[in-house]
Amino acid sequence: MDSNKHGFTLIELIIVVAIIALIAAIAIPNLVRSRLQANEASAIQNLRAIISAEGAYHAQNSEYTTDFADLVNANPPFINGDWVPAKNGYLFKLGGTSDNYTVNADPETFYITGTRGFYCDSTGVIRAETGQSADENSPPLSDK
Repeated sequence: MDSNKHGFTLIELIIVVAIIALIAAIAIPNLVRSRLQANEASAIQNLRAIISAEGAYHAQNSEYTTDFADLVNANPPFINGDWVPAKNGYLFKLGGTSDNYTVNADPETFYITGTRGFYCDSTGVIRAETGQSADENSPPLSDK
């Protein structure tokens, strides 16, 4: 028999597969955590855009709106884009009254698309709760 055979032994292949599995076990949770943080950052930025749009709408109409269509379909629009109920893993709900709007932004699935629920109203303060929807009694979002 030829003793100069080329190739990998079964042990070498098992070691390579084990190393790849170890690297994946370390990297995947970090990627998921990064995705959650990106979704939350996007939700906060969207809330800030809504606060600004509601302020401009109120300045022009002397009232707030509870319908995204009023903000999007104005000429010129107070807020750009298609405001569908879901954006980047978060569901947005605009409500309240003409004197005080409210906005909730909750993950489509808590701990899958985001860990915190957000709330803001005409005060412009964004509030957050971990693991549940936020409301007017939730602590303000920290800028730390």
